[in-house]
Amino acid sequence: MAEGAVQAGEVAAAVEASPLVITCLTTFEDTRTTLEPAASALSGRALVTLNSGSPADARAMAVWATGCGARFLAGAVKNVPAAVGAPDTLLYYSGDKTVFDEYETTLKVLGGDTVHLGDQSDLAALYEMAVGAMLLPALVGFFQDAVAVQARGLDVSSMVRFAGKWLDMIKSLLPVYAEEIDGGDYTDAASSVNLFLAGAAHDRDLTEETNVDTAWLAPLHDLLERAAAAGHGDHSIAALTEVLRKSAQTA
Repeated sequence: MAEGAVQAGEVAAAVEASPLVITCLTTFEDTRTTLEPAASALSGRALVTLNSGSPADARAMAVWATGCGARFLAGAVKNVPAAVGAPDTLLYYSGDKTVFDEYETTLKVLGGDTVHLGDQSDLAALYEMAVGAMLLPALVGFFQDAVAVQARGLDVSSMVRFAGKWLDMIKSLLPVYAEEIDGGDYTDAASSVNLFLAGAAHDRDLTEETNVDTAWLAPLHDLLERAAAAGHGDHSIAALTEVLRKSAQTA
């Protein structure tokens, strides 16, 4: 507002102010509830949503938005809030490509690494959840290590550089694992399931020595054991995807 923006007194006034409407709320339900009073004003406008939610939520939002006469584009910010506006911040979108093409320059203000995934309205939500699933396990692993280091009277900051290098190494392996999974061939095992199983014993040793709770790893160890029992012991660790993959009947 200090730079000349006008604060709308109600949602309808904000929607009517521009042919492009960008929302940034927590969930699709929050977005829909907030926009309900302005539903009639959405007709003919481009609606871009930046919120979390499942692919099913995104599809439902698309039905509602297009039902209001809006051109709909679903988006996701794949970074922390403070990174919004940076040239390398990733945002991806899915849905009406004409909206993306028309307003791409505007959308890049939010983040320079801006990608349109496809015309299906739920792709941004799918990728947000699929990629985002890596975050909590990685963070809990770091927090476990922090407790272990502190148990020796050391500062957690002393291991940050090494943890970062480790994450860089993991990043370098992702294309290799992706190729194995896409091809369904896990026989070229640089790191096998059995190798990870052997390492599980060290996790138990860490519990005893540092008094850190490693119980959260039990389901991961179970996953390794099931993969080995299914004949993947000597296969690449990427073979865990075959254990994670439920049958069509089960799904």
